[in-house]
Amino acid sequence: MARPEFLIFWALALAALSSMASAAIVEHTFHVQNLTVNRLCQRRVITAVNGSLPGPAIHVQEGDTLVVHVFNKSPYNLTIHWHGIFQLLTGWADGPEYITQCPIRPGSSYTYKFTITGQEGTLWWHAHVQWLRATVHGALIIRPRAGHKYPFPKPHREIPIILGEWWNANVIDVENQALATGAAPNNSDAYTINGRPGNLYNCSQNPKFTYTYKVQQGKTYLLRIINAALNNQLFFKVAGHKMTVVAVDASYTNPYVTDVVLVAPGQTTDVLLTTDQAPGAYYMAASPYASAPNVSFDNTTTRGIFIYENAPSAAVSAPRMPILPAFNDTPTAHKFNSNLTGLVGAPHWFPVPQHVDEHMLSASMNNASFQLPTRLSILQAFFFNVRGIYTADFPNKPPVAFDYTNQNNSMNQALIFAPKKTSVKKVKYNATVEMILQDTSLIAVENHPMHLHGYNFHVLAQGFGNFNPKTDRKKFNLVNPQIRNTIGVPVGGWAVIRFQANNPGAWIMHCHLDVHLPLGLATAFVVENGPTPSSTLPPPPSDLPTC
Repeated sequence: MARPEFLIFWALALAALSSMASAAIVEHTFHVQNLTVNRLCQRRVITAVNGSLPGPAIHVQEGDTLVVHVFNKSPYNLTIHWHGIFQLLTGWADGPEYITQCPIRPGSSYTYKFTITGQEGTLWWHAHVQWLRATVHGALIIRPRAGHKYPFPKPHREIPIILGEWWNANVIDVENQALATGAAPNNSDAYTINGRPGNLYNCSQNPKFTYTYKVQQGKTYLLRIINAALNNQLFFKVAGHKMTVVAVDASYTNPYVTDVVLVAPGQTTDVLLTTDQAPGAYYMAASPYASAPNVSFDNTTTRGIFIYENAPSAAVSAPRMPILPAFNDTPTAHKFNSNLTGLVGAPHWFPVPQHVDEHMLSASMNNASFQLPTRLSILQAFFFNVRGIYTADFPNKPPVAFDYTNQNNSMNQALIFAPKKTSVKKVKYNATVEMILQDTSLIAVENHPMHLHGYNFHVLAQGFGNFNPKTDRKKFNLVNPQIRNTIGVPVGGWAVIRFQANNPGAWIMHCHLDVHLPLGLATAFVVENGPTPSSTLPPPPSDLPTC
């Protein structure tokens, strides 16, 4: 009779072979160049990938290796970020300029290569230089590997819904003008669904400007919703239909039934929608959630249409429109964000680390305005031990404690000055970091979507006002909190996140409102190598762009 150890060995070997057999190399080529499009009565030249807006959707399975050859034929520097991908030991492929690489210069190319490990769901890719991601973006859909299933009934169809933002201008010019004048950038002129503004906008009544999708009655569809907008969180509804949230940021959730979804820039939300209404036409619509008081914004609505097969022509010609929340409906926003919980035991779920090594409180990024280096990326400086590129002195708490959300502190000259620094937080390998993200009123209170590269984190709790360690720690969900890579910190409030730094490299954390990133609302974590080769960052690829 075979010994138990021998049987276990062969079982593990067969599992490993099966895993290898199910993995594939998925290869794409991105040609990034000018594209002329007609929108809102104007003919505009934009930067786009492979002549489309949005850019090409990438479909992979968990365990696959993705290879993307990027040819920069645009007039701008360029990098591509694979938003939400862990990049385990492949930090060189993460993409943010001057954090993990120098930009791909016009006329140059670079190949991104990485394996997608321990993730499935909806993510996306986008440019990570200036405001180029307004038009340089696309879906990155990770399905379970062969032989594995979703932790919910298989949908009839899967539909990417990419929410975007449109300017009747060159977005680089819009950004540069704001930086030159110190004023807020011009608001966008429209929102879009899969690149199309919908028929509420000027010169947009032609059906080609409205995204339309035909559905069958009685079927369940998986909507993969991505907010690719630059500066606005968006409410999303479908007239007459409920939605069941089953994942956020490529992490499964307990099913949550709702008639409205809120997605912040950078976030993704997977919902199941059952076509259980009478045959007809139903608008899907998105409008902004704008939490900052007395700040102008693009207060318009984009919409597309779901049309039932065999719907009467009279119904098709007059689609039903959902009633969207008011732009400042913080209770609805908070109800959605705070009611999501993680699906314990789901594929790739992981428990909350109980022991915390690094306790951090971040308020207005602790009085340091983050400045990107220009001579070398932070990751290169870390790997080659080059001094003078960054300083490892990002503080664990603000240098001056104050009444963070008291609006009397708005523009308080004693507090608002923040020197420009390339200041990072150095963390030991496998250390657990807990960070309280505290909104402040130094300029204005606002819901800030904060994105961490290289990691998912547990959202332990969120609330309003100043974080109170005596009372608010009692609210921590240590059992089944939602798992994210981007968290909308409540307006005039706080959120607590926790993650284990098990991925060596340089990882930026920043506000995913592009209006704030050039102003320094960011920092970076430099995670040291672990003790073994499998926890040590390998050398950079030979074709890594140079500064």
